[in-house]
Amino acid sequence: MNEKTLKLLEYDEILRRVSSCALSSEAAALILADSPKTEIAEAAKQNGLVSAVLELMDSCSGGEVREELPETGELLKKLDVEGSSLEIEEAYALGIFLNRGETLKTWLAKGVANGSGGLAALLEKIPDCSAVSGAVFKVIDKDGSLRDLPEFKEIRRRIQALTKDLENAGARYISTEENRRMLQSVSPSQRDGRMVLAVKAKFRGRIKGIVHEVSSTGQTVFIEPEEVVEKNNELLIEQRRLEAAIRRVLRELTARVAERREDLSAFRNGVLYLETLRAKARYGLETRACFAAEDPSGALVLKNARHPLLGSKAVPLDFAMSGAVRSVIITGPNTGGKTVALKTAGLLALMNQSAIPIPADEGSCLPVFDGIYADIGDEQSISQSLSTFSAHMTNIASVISRAGENSLVLLDELGSGTDPEEGSAIAMAILDCCIEKKTRLIVTTHHGILKNYGYTRDGVENASMEFDGRTLSPTFRVIMGIPGESRALDIAERNGLPRELVALARSYLAEEQTDISALIKGLREKHRELDEAVRAGKVESERLREERRKADLKELRLRQKELHLKTEGAGNLRRLLAESRKQFENLVREIKEGELSREKILNVKEFFSHLEESVNEENRELEKEEAALVEERRLLEGESGKGFGQDKNPCSLKLGADVLAGETKRRGRILRASKKGHWVVEIGALKMDFPASELIAVPPLAEEKKPLIHKADLITGAAALHEINLRGMRLDEALLTLRRQIDTAVLSGLHEFSVIHGKGDGILQKGVHDYLSKESAVASYCFSRPELGGFGRTEVILK
Repeated sequence: MNEKTLKLLEYDEILRRVSSCALSSEAAALILADSPKTEIAEAAKQNGLVSAVLELMDSCSGGEVREELPETGELLKKLDVEGSSLEIEEAYALGIFLNRGETLKTWLAKGVANGSGGLAALLEKIPDCSAVSGAVFKVIDKDGSLRDLPEFKEIRRRIQALTKDLENAGARYISTEENRRMLQSVSPSQRDGRMVLAVKAKFRGRIKGIVHEVSSTGQTVFIEPEEVVEKNNELLIEQRRLEAAIRRVLRELTARVAERREDLSAFRNGVLYLETLRAKARYGLETRACFAAEDPSGALVLKNARHPLLGSKAVPLDFAMSGAVRSVIITGPNTGGKTVALKTAGLLALMNQSAIPIPADEGSCLPVFDGIYADIGDEQSISQSLSTFSAHMTNIASVISRAGENSLVLLDELGSGTDPEEGSAIAMAILDCCIEKKTRLIVTTHHGILKNYGYTRDGVENASMEFDGRTLSPTFRVIMGIPGESRALDIAERNGLPRELVALARSYLAEEQTDISALIKGLREKHRELDEAVRAGKVESERLREERRKADLKELRLRQKELHLKTEGAGNLRRLLAESRKQFENLVREIKEGELSREKILNVKEFFSHLEESVNEENRELEKEEAALVEERRLLEGESGKGFGQDKNPCSLKLGADVLAGETKRRGRILRASKKGHWVVEIGALKMDFPASELIAVPPLAEEKKPLIHKADLITGAAALHEINLRGMRLDEALLTLRRQIDTAVLSGLHEFSVIHGKGDGILQKGVHDYLSKESAVASYCFSRPELGGFGRTEVILK
């Protein structure tokens, strides 16, 4: 890759931001030294690895442990020196690195379980060094201090005893008032590891011992009393013995660790590489980024792409070059965003070839380029006697000599800085050269003649930056297929140029540019009208889909209620029959056991009378419920437009009337009245009895038509699931799947289920919760427990 282009596109700043996501200074250094890959297979492999890590981070069961990885490069070099010994801090850092590296490997192994073959092969190459970390932590505690090994216990016990004797000796000197009067401090001091007393100079002859130091003022003399000299000597000897024992243990530990130095080096390199993958995935997660796909035709497509260095100020950019289009000429107003669009395309291509997720929507496509070259900005140089135009030409000459068929060239303000006619001629010659070499080229310009060039050459397409004529300000949106106007006069007036000067300038341009300006304005207006029509169509489609969903839901509830009534009615009838059977059996037994008396006859009559009354009561209750259900269905049909032209007045039912009968609204003709409130209806070759509540009178037909049968949009044959996974779906697809799950669950009697929507940008999560909050069949919903997915999964309870 061209170093000058990397600097122009601020690629180094992207690397710096990605490196800040690393948990190791050594991994951060590797990221800063990274460069874009130019081989398709290598770039695809790197992107696949980071994608697997990013998916693992985004999943609801990631369980990532984020801990700093200490530096180990220098201490591993120490292992190559025979007889060397690691310090306690170095051995501790090595043990921590090995443990945390194993933790990182274990977490990434979950990505292997999710189907990342490349990640699995990478993890298999990293050796197991758990035995080395085990040896380190047999000598050192988890907090970094030396363990109390058997080799140290006797020495430390002796040191403690000598220290206590010295403390007692010092305490004796301050036990009497007379001694305290001779001392500057009542607490013993230390000089060169030996206990001394701070004695006032005028009393130095009163305490026999060795003078170690005199204060700068001469007022204090530090004396080691004679009686503690031997104790201090013994303490010093024991401390040296302890230091020697510690050095011996560390040398032995270093020797054992050095036996695995090749494995340790491979482990370190592997873990640091894994950390670079994790840092890139972390950057992608924080910036809501993804990887661009590679289109077989070589298309370059950016959907809602944002310049990664502009943050919240970035305006989403849509840009598309099909495989057949090799050059795009972008025109439009000053400060309209042409240069930003150019830099965005180039920088995102560099990021995609460096395994760094790009801030764009799914569906974006970027080829893998063998070189990316740019000429952007003013590179005038006084020291080299280069004007703006000369600097551009020098740079462009270098770009043309290097660029090939698989290269991307970005040229800003092509042909500027010199005479417009000659600049346009040079620009067209450069375009011809790039087209002949089949180089992928994106150009920005203000030269009007190049707009016509874009229409007259195969493989070249015009594009423009949109300008709002009402506010006289750019919108920073790219419009493909239409050239743009520079709008220099509007922008000049907006920035304070006197109106009379602007008017004079317009008069000079009026004759020359009227036709082309009118053409561009007409094209832009047609483009705006088409966009508005597409948006209106989408809104209307959503409205109709929502109305259909509501009607289907009401129909579903009616069917549920019908099923409930039938079930309840059957249950009541079974209970009534069971009770009546017991009473009847008791009456029969009484009659058989004795003579038939008047009292027994009355009891039998009373039983049948009570049975008839109970049955009639059940029928009346059922008829009330059916009437209410029919009214509800009538209201539903009225709302959805069904039943237009139907007469729902029961008084219009008469002999010979055409009716829609039953739940399925089959067309028939009334033959005669049956029992109270019932009619016999002829449907085809069948004669059936229907209550008046299930009949709807309709006008007679001139000719017989097939019966109209309405169906609700229900899923048949599919069982309700205890858990549905919406990850990877668009919001409208996810909500449709959720709605069908709720409908199926209601019909199947399933009262609880789980929805996996992931965390990501929170779009699916918010959409699912908004839908559930408005769904009348839902009793409650909440996020799952952390061990089951936390904020990436929702538990739903139905009414």
